[in-house]
Amino acid sequence: MKRFKALDVFRGMTICLMIVVNTPGDWSKTFAPLLHAGWNGFTPTDLVFPSFLFAVGTAFAFVVDRWAGKSFGAVFPRILKRSLLIFLLGYLLYWFPFVKWNDAGELTGFPFSETRILGVLQRIALCYLFGAVLVYYLNRRQLVFAAAGLLLGYWGLLYFFGDYTLEGNFARTLDLWLFGADHLYHGEGIAFDPEGLLSTLPAIVNVLAGYLTGHYLIKEGLGYERLAKLLLVGVLCLATAYVWDWVFPINKKLWTSSYVLLTIGLDLLLISLILYTTDFLEKKWNYRFFEIFGKNSLFVYLLSEYLAVTLFFIRVDGGQSLFSYIFQHGFAWIGPYWASLAFALTFMLFCWSFNWWLDRKKIYIRV
Repeated sequence: MKRFKALDVFRGMTICLMIVVNTPGDWSKTFAPLLHAGWNGFTPTDLVFPSFLFAVGTAFAFVVDRWAGKSFGAVFPRILKRSLLIFLLGYLLYWFPFVKWNDAGELTGFPFSETRILGVLQRIALCYLFGAVLVYYLNRRQLVFAAAGLLLGYWGLLYFFGDYTLEGNFARTLDLWLFGADHLYHGEGIAFDPEGLLSTLPAIVNVLAGYLTGHYLIKEGLGYERLAKLLLVGVLCLATAYVWDWVFPINKKLWTSSYVLLTIGLDLLLISLILYTTDFLEKKWNYRFFEIFGKNSLFVYLLSEYLAVTLFFIRVDGGQSLFSYIFQHGFAWIGPYWASLAFALTFMLFCWSFNWWLDRKKIYIRV
């Protein structure tokens, strides 16, 4: 049961930070560590999404026994159903509430032709789908080779068919060809999706690393020697990422192979710390706050995103969004950067309180 606790804590930390970085009161007045790297490079915020994928993979270690002895035809429909549900919820998130405000302050239709097809939840869905299939068919050694193949293959595609710039990378070229510019994210100033289809390939490795870690801990037990080995693998991943960065820069928006190894290494160190403080110390650390976030994690993330979209959509006081109105009248007095952080923390705590209520009622919603 302690392994389950450590997983809940790790996943809860990820969701907690995910909500904080996604809902600042003012994006232009946000502390630098709570923003993604502009292009190449790394900030603490860049660890959040791959850590959630790592947690998805770790959870596989608890369900793989249920697949034993079952045919792929018996297992795959449930995997596919969940993947499609998560993908659909993510797609609808970018379309919701299906109308939008124009420059004149009038409500207009939000046509399908302008919807973003890929995104955060869609990447989770695809990584869950392909990660589950690989875990079902391959043993641990084969999964390591598959992960290496994905990382090296992705590097080769970006190297031979483009470059590592925002405008010229092959991941963008492929997404433009498959989906068209209107179906891509435009937050970078041009049509480019940081959760695009091609860059999902290396993201699958984050899931596989999570599964291999979970299997290592659950199936083979945990002692000081095994914890030391886990730390050693984490350090090796960090060292390899550092060297690879010289020729294939660490870049979250391209989800480069060096970035994958960096985030896996950091996740291994973090999970080792959680395990040490929950399993080895005589006086255990209290992670109750994050444990609550770790339960219903995908649901509470959906809640936070749909709530934020709703607050941005509702107009008050002459056309100002309710989100902005609450920030200006409730937090702006604190001061620009601290006010933005205070709003994000308050929003996160509201989501946590809802999850606390669900946990108290023993209600666990599986998405």
